[in-house]
Amino acid sequence: MRVPNIYTDLTLSLQAEAILEGQAAQHLVKVLRMTVGNQLRLFNNTNCFYLAEITAHTKKTVSLNIIAIENSSCESTLHTHLGQVMSRGDRMDYAIQKSTEMGVNEITPLTSEFCELKLNPERATKRRLHWQQIAISAAEQCGRPNVPTIHPIRSVEDWIAAVDSQQLSLVLHHRDTQKLSGIINAPKHVNLLIGPEGGLSQNEITLASNTNFIASTFGPRVLRTETAPVACLSILQWLWGDFQSQS
Repeated sequence: MRVPNIYTDLTLSLQAEAILEGQAAQHLVKVLRMTVGNQLRLFNNTNCFYLAEITAHTKKTVSLNIIAIENSSCESTLHTHLGQVMSRGDRMDYAIQKSTEMGVNEITPLTSEFCELKLNPERATKRRLHWQQIAISAAEQCGRPNVPTIHPIRSVEDWIAAVDSQQLSLVLHHRDTQKLSGIINAPKHVNLLIGPEGGLSQNEITLASNTNFIASTFGPRVLRTETAPVACLSILQWLWGDFQSQS
């Protein structure tokens, strides 16, 4: 049986007891049918896994003893922050799930001139929590010890203004011919701006370009908004992250 990875916000330490509750506990007991003596790996954004053994369980709680700490090499040395304009349906879920698998560290959902999704404050809070859970599940599945942070929703203009000007920032723009291979110094941090289904407006592209964003294309075809982060992050990991080191 594969040892499952489970995220928790608990503080963990070797030989200590941990008690899981809520959705994580129910998933272990009801879905995975795990019982006393079975092992799993806990993680809590500390760059390592905690191997734990189930000592007792009920329908709603799972008691564990942490028996070992395992270092992880699954986090890329390249820190990526995705500014993704929101889209309707499950496309945003897909973008967040696959970006997590591609090693993204931070995601900020954005509104823009052509953004079709409009959320009031209450719905925005609920969607953010939903997207954070999408990222948690994706991190558990792909074996990452850290979960990407899903930041509060903000406008494209506000996000562009908040980006560190000392970091490499890219805005995806299919009509541009800038090649990433022309960037000589390998960055440690990349900010990536991706527009909605209808694309960013010319004003937004101009604003980004005037704020040290490099307008870049990642190929000859126009990518869907949920496909773009997967393709772009893959290329960034190949150029400056951990994909090439595994080949």
